[in-house]
Amino acid sequence: QVQLVESGGRLVQAGVSLSVSCATSASSFSSSAMGWFRQAPGKEREFVAAISRSGGSTYYAESVKGRFTISRDNAKNTMYLRMNNLKPEDTATYYCAARPGVGNSGAYYVREYEYAYWGRGTQVTVSS
Repeated sequence: QVQLVESGGRLVQAGVSLSVSCATSASSFSSSAMGWFRQAPGKEREFVAAISRSGGSTYYAESVKGRFTISRDNAKNTMYLRMNNLKPEDTATYYCAARPGVGNSGAYYVREYEYAYWGRGTQVTVSS
């Protein structure tokens, strides 16, 4: 069982930057494609960003492209999401997800069902 723990979410004002992290003790981290999703109150969970096992490939939802940056440190078993110029519509619980596996190290995934493991989330609230 892979445990993922998100951290770093908090209440911030619009326009500021914030980073959230996803840590795991699992040795499979470096062989896992990773992703961030979010769920706003009353809405379905949606894709935010994805990163390949190697970290060489990334992909973003249109709503965050140019503002958010996904990265990973395989030596620390940690993934990050740097969020710049936050907007009130970014308010949500942010979840990280992992897809352990072999194959194309440059592949990333954008659909929830493609991920096997999920964290419990960290709350990001952006006030206007």
